Amino acid sequence: MTPEAWYILLYSAGVLSVAVGMVVVSFVLGQRHRERATDEPYESGIATTGSARLRFSARFYLVAMLFVIFDLEAVFIFSWAVALRELGWAGYAAALVFIGVLVAALVYEWRMGALDWGVAKRKNRSDAPSEETRK
Repeated sequence: MTPEAWYILLYSAGVLSVAVGMVVVSFVLGQRHRERATDEPYESGIATTGSARLRFSARFYLVAMLFVIFDLEAVFIFSWAVALRELGWAGYAAALVFIGVLVAALVYEWRMGALDWGVAKRKNRSDAPSEETRK
């Protein structure tokens, strides 16, 4: 085996021994008391009410995915800003195109109603019944 492999093996053994040691010391020195309040969930000073199994609207997950997608783009923009001098004007133009595509996607999502949390409004379409047919 090469010396690098021994270093990795030694490091892995050290990490494993520290992790096992922490669990063992916690088990040996930890308190063991069982009171009724020990098993109750407690969050921010507020006693829980109801079940933790809540049903969320699909819109919640859609907005969460959009947030992750648009938030991840900040990483690319930040890395572009760090390498601005090396990239020059070509990198600047590429970043502008990238940001333009992001803005276009955001406008599209906004117009499609993916970001609306309010009550869905009925759009004025030709297939909607007119005033005369409703009477």
